[in-house]
Amino acid sequence: MKIKAGIVGGAGYTGGEMLRLLINHPDVEIVFVHSNSNGGNLISDVHTDLIGDTDLRFTGELSSAIDVLFLCVGHGDAKKFLDANPAADGIKIIDLSQDFRLAEAAGTDWVYGLPELNREQIKKASFIANPGCFATAIQLGLLPLAAKGLLKNEVHINATTGSTGAGQSLAATSHFTWRNNNLSVYKAFEHQHLNEIGQSLVQLDPQFDAVLNFIPQRGDFTRGILAAMYMETEMTGDEALLLYEDFYAEHPFTQVSKKNIDLKQVVNTNKGLVHVEKHGKKLLIISIIDNLLKGASGQAVQNMNIMFGLEERQGLRLKATAF
Repeated sequence: MKIKAGIVGGAGYTGGEMLRLLINHPDVEIVFVHSNSNGGNLISDVHTDLIGDTDLRFTGELSSAIDVLFLCVGHGDAKKFLDANPAADGIKIIDLSQDFRLAEAAGTDWVYGLPELNREQIKKASFIANPGCFATAIQLGLLPLAAKGLLKNEVHINATTGSTGAGQSLAATSHFTWRNNNLSVYKAFEHQHLNEIGQSLVQLDPQFDAVLNFIPQRGDFTRGILAAMYMETEMTGDEALLLYEDFYAEHPFTQVSKKNIDLKQVVNTNKGLVHVEKHGKKLLIISIIDNLLKGASGQAVQNMNIMFGLEERQGLRLKATAF
């Protein structure tokens, strides 16, 4: 029996990625793709690369004949949607917005869906709050340290994201003419993803209270996130490498590289790569992901696989392109 899936918000970037993954997932049947603005239109008229892959159309109607519902809507819209359209009992929900990521707002029914942190809880969950893209990249770089209580000093984080991280709606800073050959800082020290990062670090280390100095940047490329972090530590480089390798040994999508890493290794995949090296008293941690896959839709499918008892990599064995 295939898992029957519904997608709400199928016309945006994350909705498009969800479609590309689920159309080719051997254990999934897409029942409906909801869009308020594109009801009746062919999916391939909006996501034109899917011509020949599906004859599905967007719909303005909802169906309860599904096993899992993916919410690929904007921040604030997921909660509004569920308030207006309560899901039938037994339907699992995976929300890609930020509406249910923080425990104090979400309540006890929602599990924060970072498999490298909460795989066992995800297995038993009915409602998953998919992590943010910056949050995923940064947490992959910091979780092993938090698990050993080693985040005692200030952490300095510089992370750059591609233009798809801003979503499909046009804004002054998302037009090609502004973004191309350009670089800018935004939301310095106060990005919203800091809250979920802090929540996860406290989960692993209840004594965690170190300052995270986070400088986000808009890059002039389409997709991917590179986060470079550093902090002072007494660990040697070899000790840090072993710590990271041990922490991620059972996590198929997060790999620790002994060599320096670059975005082309992960773009168009669900991988997270981490590299650590020691410089004097400072430990440098570099973490990279594709913001639309491991940072959004790919991770959502990874969570679905875990929730339904499938092999974690099912439908996600995607290859990066070298050029």
